Amino acid sequence: MTEVARAAATELDNDAGQGGQVVLDRLVSLLDLERIEENIFRGVSPPHSPVRVFGGQVAGQALVAAGRTVPPERTVHSLHAYFIRGGDPRVPIVYEVDRIRDGRSFTTRRVVAVQHGKAIFALSASFQKEEQGIEHAERMPDVPAAETLPTVRERIEGYPDLQSLHSRPRPIDIRYVNDPPWVTRGTGSPATRNQVWMRADGSLPDDQLLHVCVLAYASDMTLLDSPLARHGAYWELDKVLGASLDHAMWFHRPFRADEWFLYDTESPSASNARALATGRFFAADGTLIATVVQEGLLRVL
Repeated sequence: MTEVARAAATELDNDAGQGGQVVLDRLVSLLDLERIEENIFRGVSPPHSPVRVFGGQVAGQALVAAGRTVPPERTVHSLHAYFIRGGDPRVPIVYEVDRIRDGRSFTTRRVVAVQHGKAIFALSASFQKEEQGIEHAERMPDVPAAETLPTVRERIEGYPDLQSLHSRPRPIDIRYVNDPPWVTRGTGSPATRNQVWMRADGSLPDDQLLHVCVLAYASDMTLLDSPLARHGAYWELDKVLGASLDHAMWFHRPFRADEWFLYDTESPSASNARALATGRFFAADGTLIATVVQEGLLRVL
């Protein structure tokens, strides 16, 4: 599928500022890795990605590679990843899967993403067969429904300097619950948390691993906005250098990524040019579906 994926990646570059089913289908193709050998897969990127490969894409592709070596009845329940080097969008990424363990209940995989002979990303993922146990979950915050909120396209009107938002294809529909950080920047009222509704902007196949990978892709889109928002800063409007350092996710319950989910994020700490951000994903009915934690490099110059 590499040629199909490469064509889809190129078309994603041409879909600047666009969304909808066609753009989502190209993301799905981007996640459809080529198997080149036992436990070895290859993926591609939009060739004109800014600076480096988007972290959510690498995480999603690595999870696809891991999942393709696991029995389908076992679903991923957690992942832990490190971003080691910036990815080069102009060349393919090779994903090497290490089958760490195949137990009676759990399966563990380790994936290393390689470019130019060097590791750029490492992921460990654990899969589990369905089991019964105790149940509880935090409640979703009381927020307006997604359909009542403006789109990102409407939110960025009047902000021509936000090139990353104007030029980025939009396979994920994002609706900000609170004012976006580029609006609260400089107002003297910085936000302590960032809340957005998200969903894949179209329909996805009935493949639970794909839905998890799309959620992993989306999880890296607004997470580091939270620490910046606390300080009244935003990426292209201020002198900010940032990158994801590590990323962890726990998947609690089944969900569909093409249905609305709330991404509620905050930053409990920032120091030594690093910021910690945490997030919770809720389905539209209030069900807690996943939790994420990321540490990022943030240099405000």
